[in-house]
This record gives sequence, structure tokens and C-alpha cells, in this order.
Amino acid sequence: MKIGFIGLGVMGRPMAEHLIKAGHELAVSRVKPVSQYLVDAGARPAETARDAVKDAEVIILMLPDTPDVEAILFGEDGIVGSLAPGALVIDMSSISPVATKDFAERIRAAGGDYIDAPVSGGEVGAKNAALTIMVGGSQVAFEKAKPLFDLMGKNINRVGEVGDGQTAKVANQIIVGLTIQAVAEALLFAKKAGADPVKVREALMGGFAASRILEVHGERMNKRTFDPGFRIRLHRKDLALALDAARSLELALPNTATTAQIMSAALAQGDGDKDHSGLIRTLESLSGTRA
Repeated sequence: MKIGFIGLGVMGRPMAEHLIKAGHELAVSRVKPVSQYLVDAGARPAETARDAVKDAEVIILMLPDTPDVEAILFGEDGIVGSLAPGALVIDMSSISPVATKDFAERIRAAGGDYIDAPVSGGEVGAKNAALTIMVGGSQVAFEKAKPLFDLMGKNINRVGEVGDGQTAKVANQIIVGLTIQAVAEALLFAKKAGADPVKVREALMGGFAASRILEVHGERMNKRTFDPGFRIRLHRKDLALALDAARSLELALPNTATTAQIMSAALAQGDGDKDHSGLIRTLESLSGTRA
């Protein structure tokens, strides 16, 4: 397929690489030194997003937030006026479910089609083509996109119509965020009580508390390796989406709100660009135990 790929961040780069290696014809915009290797592998560098989507059958977006997606689609230099007839826009960013439905309507009015397909799995999942992909859109659009998803992920599910993929991603981020905070509190408790948190984690991995978060992020907490797989500031953005939706639904999400506040404190301490496992540093500061 001819694909315009927009968003060459930490996760976008390996996702684009998998598509190139599979033989798809990619055009990429905003190429920086860190993403030059994609051009070397065969991607066409585009001067603008509009140029990247010219003649593309599929446009994939992997951007940080709702305003970024809106700007690329409908801004002053937006791509909506350059879409080929019948082009499929696949938004793999994590953004507002409400805005997603509006974007889809506007793309359809312009003669294209639209599905939301946010991902989970972080940088490791992107590099290993093992992402979980949560899709919202028509069955026809899903079947067109599925061969591409198969190159980037392993757990691929059509959740429902447009916006439902983003709703599933928000639910995912609630679970991940609250579990990271729980693991951080548990390991901090163990250390303060005089136990070895490394051995405590190993013991817990054999019981009912075992989880992927305890396995991966618990190890990062113990090793103090907080280079971003997924930044705290982006996770806070996702929890803000959850809380905004909760207000409109008149829904109480008290623990989500608490975790979002801890993440805000992390940003205030300058840790916003650390991996979300770095939330333990914020809890250490609150307890007066920061190393």
C-alpha cells in the first residue's frame, strides 16, 4: 500500500519501520536525525504532512494529543484537503473519544474513511511488533487496516464503532496508571519497612499480586532505570481524558483522580519526561525517602 505516516516519535519510528520492511511504500514527514534511518530504509521524506498523504491509500497518525491530531487533519496546513478519494485515515494516537467521533464525521464528509486504533505496549511493544491495538470503526475499514495492524501488533481487537477504540485505550490507561502507583507504593513500603524490595518483588511475582506491571515496571523501579518507554506527562494526559469523560458521564473515578494528581506532582518535580515507572520517585518525595 501507499501509506502516509505522520508521527515519528518513540513508538511511531519502529511502527513505521515494520511497515517499510514488509514492503509498503511509506512517505514520512518531519524527518529528524533520529528518524533518518527510515529514509535510508526506503521511506520517502515529505516536506509537509500534506505532501506525505498525497496519493496515499492509508494515512497513519501517531501523535501526542488531541490538538496535535486536529491540527494535522484540519489546521491551516491540514491534510483533509489533500486526501485521495476513499483514503483511510487510521489514528493510532491516544486522544479524546468525543473528538474522535467529530474528526471521523469531518473526514467522511471530505470523501475519506476513518478509524481510531490506539495502542498499548510502549516502546518495547512497538519495537517487537507486539502492540495491543484497540480499534473503533466499521468492519469494512477494519478489514482493510488489519493486514497493517498485523505487522505492528499481536493482540488486535475491533472494539466497536468509531471512538470505541479510544474508550478502550482510556480504560487501559486507568488500569495501568493505578497499578503502577500500587506497585510503587508496595515497593516503597517494603523498602521503608527494612525489606529488600528486589526480593519482595520476586516473592510477589509468584502470587496473586503478579502482573505485567509488577514484572516490568517493578524491575525498573528497583533498578532505577527511568528512560521513557512511556512518559509520565503523556500518561497524565490520558488520565485527564478519563476524568473529562467521567465528568460528562457524571461518573466517580476517585482513584484515577488521585493517580492523576500524583502524576501532576511528578511534572512539578521535573519528572514529566521520565518513564511512568518513575512515579515511585514522586511517592518517595512525599514520604521524605527520595534517594
